Amino acid sequence: MYKNGLTYGKCTTIVLLTHIIMLLAILLRGKYDTPQDILPLAVAVIGLDLTYSIVLRFLYRQMTYTLDFVLLLLINISVMFQSCFGGVGFAAKHYVTCIVALAVCQVGFLLTRNHVWIQSKKIVLYILLGVLILSILLLTGSRSMWINIGPISIQPSEFMKPVFVLICATSIREQHEKKKILFFYVSKEMMILTGAFIVIVGLQWWCRDLGSLPTFAAAYGCALACRLCYPKAKFSKKTIIGISAIAAILVALALRFAPGYVQNRLSVDIWNQMEGDGYQQCKALIAIAEGGLFGKGPGCGSLYKVFASDTDIVFSTICEEWGFLVALLSILILMAMMLLPMINKPRSYFHTTMILGCVAVLIVQMGLNIFGSCNLIPFTGVTIPFISQGGSSMITSGFLAGMLKAGQSPVFKNRKRKKPEQERRWLRHEKHSKYPTRRTADHSDFDCVFPRHGCFGLESSKRIFLLYVPF
Repeated sequence: MYKNGLTYGKCTTIVLLTHIIMLLAILLRGKYDTPQDILPLAVAVIGLDLTYSIVLRFLYRQMTYTLDFVLLLLINISVMFQSCFGGVGFAAKHYVTCIVALAVCQVGFLLTRNHVWIQSKKIVLYILLGVLILSILLLTGSRSMWINIGPISIQPSEFMKPVFVLICATSIREQHEKKKILFFYVSKEMMILTGAFIVIVGLQWWCRDLGSLPTFAAAYGCALACRLCYPKAKFSKKTIIGISAIAAILVALALRFAPGYVQNRLSVDIWNQMEGDGYQQCKALIAIAEGGLFGKGPGCGSLYKVFASDTDIVFSTICEEWGFLVALLSILILMAMMLLPMINKPRSYFHTTMILGCVAVLIVQMGLNIFGSCNLIPFTGVTIPFISQGGSSMITSGFLAGMLKAGQSPVFKNRKRKKPEQERRWLRHEKHSKYPTRRTADHSDFDCVFPRHGCFGLESSKRIFLLYVPF
């Protein structure tokens, strides 16, 4: 069921050829003094490709590895982008951050692949979220989302994203336990999740970091949608209409009472204020237009002189130096990495919710950056995952990628086939049993795995609902 399509060798070849072609483009069209300037970059990129491929092939063999190679492809493309802004060199800091992101991806995979275990740590997730919130309130010392430790700056709000996605996924388990409040049937877990989301919204508002708020809203919306689509959830039309009305009212109030700087960004005429509030967006649009389809050449642009050229408006910088086609290709690779987990069916409803939350966070974050660069929306200050510089964002994106891989990767091995006599006895037991044996001994467990099928059951007072997910 879990087919990769390409072997390790073919995946490695595709990644190497792509990066070699980009290095040749730097050699032929780049801005550098001597060809030796490209050598450190070439050694770093090719070395990481070969090392990571060998590790995956011999030391860390797994049934699904396509996402790993797509991530490697995107990571080294980002290294080449960042190394050529304003002149060909080697962005060593960004390179180290990318290596850490690859390692964190494997950590995220190992921690979230077994959803029975991660659901048992639900309280730990809430505690971790509380610690991150308190660190912002106590350690920033101002209305800011950054914690400065010497030369290092950490953004705790970035680390809240995977934690909040996991909280959204773990809250699905008690979906059947509903209570009627006013006119709606709600579960205790949903009330707790909504409270956590309200706290995050208030924190983002207080810190004047509304750019990251849509990513949390997207994760919460996916969790709510998964609850509405949950088997046997029995949500009424009244509930759906009520939720939609409340959401519309909240959005209208947020736009009405948004801070002054937000309203200025929504109403500013950038071409009449090219030297004022519209400076960044004007420069970004001009850079996209001047770059055309094929760009000016790596390192030959001028947008690198503008503030946040490698983070907030990195899409425009890539368009100027590499061309719109290369920028679009990098975005398509990122989209492919996010959509790959949806090819194989997730192993459980927990992983379905987790995958949707991760994809929503990454897509919204990417869309906010690109639309801001194209002047479709005001600048939000968020980064493109795996493309922009930023240690906190890169590490968080790596962990989210590991969660995506965990959602489609089988964990448990097939059981040994029973002997004929044992098989006949098992069939007789199955025939005369009131309940099938495909359920956990401990009904609190959300998942049970069999050679060909996995099932996760929810026990109510009288019956157990079983939803089979093919492996």
